[in-house]
Amino acid sequence: MSLKIDRGLFKYDFIDHHAILCVSVDADVKDIRKRYLQIARRLHPDSSAMTTATEKQLASELLSKLVNPAYEKLTGERSRTEYIVVLSQMGKRLVQESASVELNTDLARQLAAAPNIDHLYKTTIAKIAETQYESLQQSIQVISQVSELNLVYLMRSAGKAFAVPPPSAKPTSNSGTSQTNTPAAPPPPPPPVKEDSVAEQYIRRAQSLIDKNQFAQAKVELQDALKLEPKSSRCHSLIGLVYLKQNQLKMAKIHFDNALKLDPNDQVATTWKPKIEKALGQQSSGSKVTSPPNTGTKQPDKSGGGGLFGGLFGGKKK
Repeated sequence: MSLKIDRGLFKYDFIDHHAILCVSVDADVKDIRKRYLQIARRLHPDSSAMTTATEKQLASELLSKLVNPAYEKLTGERSRTEYIVVLSQMGKRLVQESASVELNTDLARQLAAAPNIDHLYKTTIAKIAETQYESLQQSIQVISQVSELNLVYLMRSAGKAFAVPPPSAKPTSNSGTSQTNTPAAPPPPPPPVKEDSVAEQYIRRAQSLIDKNQFAQAKVELQDALKLEPKSSRCHSLIGLVYLKQNQLKMAKIHFDNALKLDPNDQVATTWKPKIEKALGQQSSGSKVTSPPNTGTKQPDKSGGGGLFGGLFGGKKK
């Protein structure tokens, strides 16, 4: 099946990532992420209910060639800022060329004539999203339909200020707004294309957060990764490490056990599981745990660890 789309905004040599994910053009990153997880669960072979080889192949292509790149584009801070700027300019361009714009669907024509466009647009997008990828053979047609709705909404909204960048913690990130002629430029990390790498973007972010000792945020990323790939030994071992860093030894052991069931050679799990078992055993017997220092640690145990965190990792508390 061809993945070429030539209707809606796609007709103007513009990749409509919002249509691919079936979210409104003013959706925030949180809603985009939630929608992506819904689609990924539907299309990924480990979590989908598809049985035939043809369906699985098509689902894999939709996920790797359309859905993953759309998610990367709309959630990367710099790429999203550039994309929204181009999207806003696209609306102004469409208004200037309105005489040549053709609408192919009744929904788009109804939206063009609607008095309350915001309400109708968002409720229609939400309704289509419920079944967007149920019929994979019709998915390209549905994306085209959504892109037409986006086209109409952009034209009707061209007279008002469009939300350019998402909220950013960096006040100096204005340089991206001047690059308005590169809509096809990919974000720095390329989108995952392998079937077994759907959760890779979450794992990369989690690893970076772990390196910065931001364990709570890392746990959120890894929990999302496990929803997509529950059989990933790496996800289990990393979240086990996060629990260990938070001095939740029993939870850490559970995930290290899961990691080793999936991959007996997982290095993180094989390194830390014996130490945790020893620490838990000494805790039960009332013995004092002392181990060589490793890395600096954070807060005391809030899950009944009794100071074992400091014993496992050593170092001064900050």
